[in-house]
Amino acid sequence: MDNAFSHLDSRGNVCMVDVGHKPATRRVAVAEALVRLAPATLDLLRRAALPKGDVLTCAKIGGIMAAKRTAELIPMCHSLGLSYADVRFEIDEAAATIRILSEARTDGPTGVEMEAIVAAQMAAATIYDMCKAVQRDIVIERVRLLLKDGGKSGRFEAPDARLPEDMGRRDA
Repeated sequence: MDNAFSHLDSRGNVCMVDVGHKPATRRVAVAEALVRLAPATLDLLRRAALPKGDVLTCAKIGGIMAAKRTAELIPMCHSLGLSYADVRFEIDEAAATIRILSEARTDGPTGVEMEAIVAAQMAAATIYDMCKAVQRDIVIERVRLLLKDGGKSGRFEAPDARLPEDMGRRDA
């Protein structure tokens, strides 16, 4: 049975793709998530006045930890030796939003898109967890891949991606 789906074997059962034959190359991915807060909640966050403490530091650590454990969370995701993972935040006071930017890098046979996406999602969930005592209707939205570079398929960049100059560089 010839099957075009990479995560199915010849009998139609799910399986992890064997990437052992692929050459190790430098791979980079950047993802984002947006957290929408009430202006009063954002003010408390900025003043470090929320009951659970320093929200953005905890969210950064949570995102990096999630990137390192992505293969444990997504069934067919490969375990990777990350060479770099980071999470950053851009606060927009007027819109009462926090833009989360996560980056993952590796030298290996498969990409790090999932690690970057999971890092952004976990950082967003951590912000929600740390702010929920004062606001329950926090919105997490627009989780997406902004950039991936490396490997056979080369470079992808979302047409409207706004990246800091030092993010998403394979030579970093």
